[in-house]
Amino acid sequence: MDFPDVTEALDDPNGLLCAGGDLSPERLRLAYSRGIFPWFSKGEQILWWSPDPRLVLEPSAFKFRRSLKQAIKKQGFEIRTNTQFETLIRLCASTRENDEGTWITEEMIQAYIVLHREGCAISLETYRQDELVGGLYGVKLGQVLFGESMVSLIPDASKAALASLCQESEHHQIRLIDCQVPTSHLESLGASLITRAEFVEQINELTI
Repeated sequence: MDFPDVTEALDDPNGLLCAGGDLSPERLRLAYSRGIFPWFSKGEQILWWSPDPRLVLEPSAFKFRRSLKQAIKKQGFEIRTNTQFETLIRLCASTRENDEGTWITEEMIQAYIVLHREGCAISLETYRQDELVGGLYGVKLGQVLFGESMVSLIPDASKAALASLCQESEHHQIRLIDCQVPTSHLESLGASLITRAEFVEQINELTI
């Protein structure tokens, strides 16, 4: 299965491109490099999406407010990279399943674990007193992090991971963070909407 051009994606639902295929590392890398990501529920065919507009965050645009800085200091958060990728992704899955259902099925989990082993997926984990309390993970191609999910077991734990990612963006070699679909939470932190065409143009340059 190859992917059609993203300009063929549906308007309703926004960005649905096609269905089928598999979650092999090769297909996932190809999909993300074209601005496409999988999103489906347990028991469904794999659905592939490329919404328009697209929510993105440039690390320099992150709004590191004083209240967040104070919270990070008060909680004594420590941010680590790639120390418990599988644990974090399963934490994201279980937390979302308890709240509202999740697209992070076992099939998805195993697929991203393989990508992580191949160096194409990363996690930033937030610890407090050596206990994992939140974080984020995503697919990294070139200088783009395609964000997949965030989780907080206590307030501000995922924000702390995102703040660290943006502050250390040069170290992580990340110039653009894909947030996929609009959320008021991420927009309040500095993310902004761009057209799908602009997004595809940027990732074409940054994933080389």
